[in-house]
Amino acid sequence: MATPGNPTALAQQARRAYAEGLLNGMPAVVQAIDQGARVLLSQVAEGSVTMKRRDAVQDLNTSRAFWLQGMTQMLRSAVRSGNVAMSKPGDLPLPAPRAGNMSLVDDDTIENEILSSRLALSVMDRASWEFTDLRARMNVLEGREELEANDVLRPHVLARVVITSWRAAGLTLEAWRTLHTVLHDEFSHFAEEGYHETNRWLMQRQVLPEVDLRPFIRRSRNSAWLASTNSSGGGFAQSGPHSMGGRGEVGEETRMLTHPAPLVRGSDHSSEVLGRLNRLIGRQLPEFAVTANQAPAASAGLNAAIAVAQQGIANRLATPAGGGGPSVAMSTPALLEELNQRKQVLKQAAATPVERATIEIVALLFQSILTEERIPATVRVWFARLQMPVLRVAVSEPDFFATVDHPARRLIDRMGACVMGFDATTRAVGDMLQKEIKRVVQVVEAYPDTGRRVFQTVLTEFERFLEHYFKNENEASRRGVSLAQQVEQRETMAIQYTIELRKMLNEMPVQEGVRDFLFQVWADVLAVTAVKEGVQGEAIKAMKRAAADLIWSASAKVSREERADVIRRLPPLLKSLRDGMEQAGVAADKQDEHIGKLNNSLAAAFTAKTAAIPHDRLVELMARLETLEELLPDAEDVEIDESLVLDLSGHESEELEVVGEGGSMPTPAMLSWAKELQVGGWYMLDYRSRNEAVQLSWQGLRKQLTLFVSPQGRGILFQKHRLASFLQAGLLVPAQDESLTVRATRDALEKLNGDPSRLLN
Repeated sequence: MATPGNPTALAQQARRAYAEGLLNGMPAVVQAIDQGARVLLSQVAEGSVTMKRRDAVQDLNTSRAFWLQGMTQMLRSAVRSGNVAMSKPGDLPLPAPRAGNMSLVDDDTIENEILSSRLALSVMDRASWEFTDLRARMNVLEGREELEANDVLRPHVLARVVITSWRAAGLTLEAWRTLHTVLHDEFSHFAEEGYHETNRWLMQRQVLPEVDLRPFIRRSRNSAWLASTNSSGGGFAQSGPHSMGGRGEVGEETRMLTHPAPLVRGSDHSSEVLGRLNRLIGRQLPEFAVTANQAPAASAGLNAAIAVAQQGIANRLATPAGGGGPSVAMSTPALLEELNQRKQVLKQAAATPVERATIEIVALLFQSILTEERIPATVRVWFARLQMPVLRVAVSEPDFFATVDHPARRLIDRMGACVMGFDATTRAVGDMLQKEIKRVVQVVEAYPDTGRRVFQTVLTEFERFLEHYFKNENEASRRGVSLAQQVEQRETMAIQYTIELRKMLNEMPVQEGVRDFLFQVWADVLAVTAVKEGVQGEAIKAMKRAAADLIWSASAKVSREERADVIRRLPPLLKSLRDGMEQAGVAADKQDEHIGKLNNSLAAAFTAKTAAIPHDRLVELMARLETLEELLPDAEDVEIDESLVLDLSGHESEELEVVGEGGSMPTPAMLSWAKELQVGGWYMLDYRSRNEAVQLSWQGLRKQLTLFVSPQGRGILFQKHRLASFLQAGLLVPAQDESLTVRATRDALEKLNGDPSRLLN
């Protein structure tokens, strides 16, 4: 590798040029955010959402100049020194020493920290490869292992600059949350461009040229990164022609095609994050990997300290605070302080460096979980009470850090996915979920020595609760679930009847028009009748007799007596056929069409152009029809797919929408992902000119049908291939791009990268 005589000076030159790019490009970013906010306001949304967007746009219009001024002032220091003066990325402010009137960190500070972390995470999601390559080049030039905590190159530093200036300009947290999609998108692309251009500039100077410059699609007209070399020599010289289209000039289709598929947020992504954590720990503490393979028991001193801490936390969160009501709703800063104090005591009781590192990692995970703003405050305390049981498992079962399917992780993720989107204004919903989470946590606390078994047990119980809850207790979903179950039962039985009718008529000379009517129409009539009236009722028997009469009537009639018999029996037969189709919801014009085709078949029978069916075969047919239900294939073996059920739209109603179109051809990976979706999770659905949050509330046999329910109680039903199609096209995306524990692991990684020594202290 060839580098200049003074590599440190080159690194500072690159860092200074990056900071100048931020400084010079920020006006264009603010303008793009203002335009994006106005586009967001123009989109159709619920009244309350539209009002929030309108307020946010007005506030931004009033204060954006002050916001830009604040960011400019903070970045000027970075141009001079390469650093931005602030606390270490990801660290919460330290609590003050204990005193008579101790003051906790205020909620506003915590909220700023949360928003800053989310923005930094968004930047890393977009630009992780570019940042990793740049960090490697800078560390080689400067002969260090890691960038300084306040280095302007760090995503957390940019995020702090943005958030601090936002609040200083008088802009609110509510306005940020309302516009966060636009804000995250613009700053993520802006930072990615900066990292890319800095890497390109360093590669031109032979700094780690073997680290390939990754393909890059420009999406911005922001030319800050392509400024000609300035007087200080820090700017980036344009090495060739670049087409810089405006942000709005890149079609959304291109954006979707170049964006990573949502599937990376599945188990593969989770495993990758856990792998990074274990590699980081292994570099600081090699014996951690050895310990993980041996899985030793926790030391007696630590076990005792965990028991004391668990009881102390339970008492702290269950007793009245200052006489003002139960502390179950104590503030997040108070929770964090309580757990931080417990952590210090536990570390003192630990017998080995591995135990101390485990305590630190679990504490970081729960610090992230407890600062997740979408978890209701009244539920956070129950997650807090899980920290000690999880620590006990993590110490004795180190695969907690190595596998994504550890039941403790899965339990936290399942509970988090359900409460991170529920409507807190609907007290019945909130209370029931909270009571079940409370019960789950108390069961885990009651069996401290059973390890992963108790987590697996309560996970199974929680999933059973969810099935019962959405079906019977949740006002928003139970009507939709009932309708979806009726659809599944009807479609399953229709397929069962179709399969058996095909077997019965396989060797029988039945006219083709009659055969099609029985398979495509009458099987559904039989299913509807069986669902509504029961499989042993008189109604279903009448429908079977109508099927037998139709088959007989359409066979060749060679004698005058047979023809007279057909004419006599035809009016009641046609009435039965119409009644059955009416009950099954067949439209009047479709009924006329089907009857017209059957009349043609019956006319052919009168001219003896069809085959005759022997009397004994007709008797056998009727006998089989009477016992048809006993012959039906097992419901679990029936596949509700497009080969047999071409259109479910007949089940549509005001309360239930059936998705019959849209999406793109799903890949096998998308079909597999569709099967992994779990009840209780929240998603954003783009369908019929609406983009709204929906909750997965029910899945049918073998997950062939899936029901989502909006907060207003409207059900949206998917067949599995259509569901995969929507996932493929990005029309259905998880409201959480990562599970709760994976996000917490990423946050922990950021903090440990910034200060690895905290593992050992």
